[in-house]
Amino acid sequence: MEHIFCIAAIWLGLAVVSAMLAYHLRVSIALVEICVGVAVAAGASALGRMEDLGADQEWLRFLASAGAVLLTFLAGAELEPEALRTKLKEVTFVGLVGFLAPFLGCAAIAGYVLHWNSQASLLCGVALSTTSMAVVYAVMLETGLNKTEFGKGILGACFINDLGTVIALGLLFAPFTYKTVIFIGVTTLVLAGLPLSSRWLTRAYAHRTAAIRTKWVILVLFGLGALAFWSGSEAVLPAYLVGMVLAEFSSGDILWVRRLRTLTVGFLTPFYFIRAGTFVSMPSLASAPLVFVMLLGGKVLSKIFGLYPVIRAFRRRRDERWYYTLMMSTGLTFGTISSLYGLSHGIVTQSQYSFLVAVVIASAVIPTLIAGWAFLPRHLLAAPEAKTQSALRENGLGEEG
Repeated sequence: MEHIFCIAAIWLGLAVVSAMLAYHLRVSIALVEICVGVAVAAGASALGRMEDLGADQEWLRFLASAGAVLLTFLAGAELEPEALRTKLKEVTFVGLVGFLAPFLGCAAIAGYVLHWNSQASLLCGVALSTTSMAVVYAVMLETGLNKTEFGKGILGACFINDLGTVIALGLLFAPFTYKTVIFIGVTTLVLAGLPLSSRWLTRAYAHRTAAIRTKWVILVLFGLGALAFWSGSEAVLPAYLVGMVLAEFSSGDILWVRRLRTLTVGFLTPFYFIRAGTFVSMPSLASAPLVFVMLLGGKVLSKIFGLYPVIRAFRRRRDERWYYTLMMSTGLTFGTISSLYGLSHGIVTQSQYSFLVAVVIASAVIPTLIAGWAFLPRHLLAAPEAKTQSALRENGLGEEG
């Protein structure tokens, strides 16, 4: 137990350092945590002390997964059904193009330029077709754009994009079995009854017991997550659907949502983002940097050339179009999941996996930094600096006192 507490203290210390760096650099805390993870892993590897980080320990993997699940739930809860219905055409077109353009482009680069086999090339296309819901949502929270129709449109398009990635991964590689049918059936039943049962629970027990709504939501998320893993899917997919179904329920109590964000961002997500950074193998990248550059360029450029003309039809301002396009060019959660799936099932080699994860992480950092520094639509924020600090406090990302 002493060893576990020591490792946890190290990781939370890295999270505190990341928060301070993010404040001074004025960038998303999620991106800084990823970069800190890369730097710490490189240093530990050079010293031959990677095992001291404990990144592969089961309890730390669980905390990281729990962080991704809860953050994905919160992202889904921000998508108001009415707002999505009014922007259905936009989010559908942008999301589908955001998936298809990099899927086809990166698969072609892997197959015809890098000469990977067909299965590895398709896996490359799937892994690099994603957006990063975790990073995009974290950035939306910090800027306050999550409360605007512009930000909600980006989150909706991210969902459609990642839904296409999950479906492609399942159709191309995961066998459709009776477990899949059970997972879909049970998830559908749970989602259908969730709003009513959650409202009843709130009326009967809220404000009279110790955080029963939080326990109830986490119970549902973990239960469906376990079923998703059992069926060969991923826990973050039902988490997003649960968030969407409970969006109206969640918006009814801002204080409850704020406390859940504090738990998620303050404790769980640092394990996820920092651990994602430790996945990168610097020796593999150093041995063939051109492969990394080609795959990263393929992902980002295919996103830009595919998405910008489509987004131009919905957004008139240049800064909005570029910000939208660059945020849709990110990748992390589903890209890492797809890459790990390919490695564990022998679809890609360890070296190919390292390139994919490195590109996924770089795509989470580079487009987001450029978007924030050069194209942030400040006209949507009443007073950028004050709005950002207010959003940080309101969303549980600021100082807790």
